[in-house]
Amino acid sequence: MSKLIIENISAGYGSVQVLHSVSLDVNPGETVVLLGTNGNGKSTLLKSVMGLVSPSVGAIRFEVDGQETNLVGKSPEEVVEMGIVMVPEARRLFPLLTVEENLTLGAYRDAARKKINENLDFCFTTFPRLKERRKQQAGSLSGGEQQMVAVARALMSEPKILLVDEPSVGLAPILVSQMIAKIKELKEIKNLTVLMAEQNFNQAIKIADRGYIIVHGQIEFEGKDAAALENNDMIKQYYLGV
Repeated sequence: MSKLIIENISAGYGSVQVLHSVSLDVNPGETVVLLGTNGNGKSTLLKSVMGLVSPSVGAIRFEVDGQETNLVGKSPEEVVEMGIVMVPEARRLFPLLTVEENLTLGAYRDAARKKINENLDFCFTTFPRLKERRKQQAGSLSGGEQQMVAVARALMSEPKILLVDEPSVGLAPILVSQMIAKIKELKEIKNLTVLMAEQNFNQAIKIADRGYIIVHGQIEFEGKDAAALENNDMIKQYYLGV
């Protein structure tokens, strides 16, 4: 089982600092949600874990079977090889490649290459629509189908920790509900540890074991469980309209 520990990281883009001494942790087998409206640093935090953004200070510790590695300074390729994979916001597919080609590219890790056929079968069983569209260009799919490809591509890598960035963006409400439910199902089947950034509180809370609220690049509240999030005044004001 895998654990992620983020300790006092600050990060940004050039002279613009987005994250300010952010700390959080994701324990083995948990689904932790990072809640916040657009522009508050959710994506920057996930990109920092993936090595796409380099924190100026702090540590990001990845623990597997008692062995710990600091991810700061690691390349995205190294992070993925260790078993941390992200479903990015807006899917980021290769639009001219077929569904099957996009999924096959997800099997980047050495451990995943040995199981390409097995994992393809699993993805097509999990998302039957993708099996029907396997030879179709990804760019010609609907938004919901593209999100399925993005999630399935991540699963092709045999991840230990799954980062999910704004899975609700651009989807109709019914599709958002279905996708959130599918992430919960896959997490249980694959025994994953999940960190999900999301601004749709009502959907995120359905699968959260606990979570954090990030405001202007700082953690303003930590909910020890889903009930603590639901009863928080900040949540009621910004998400529930109370």
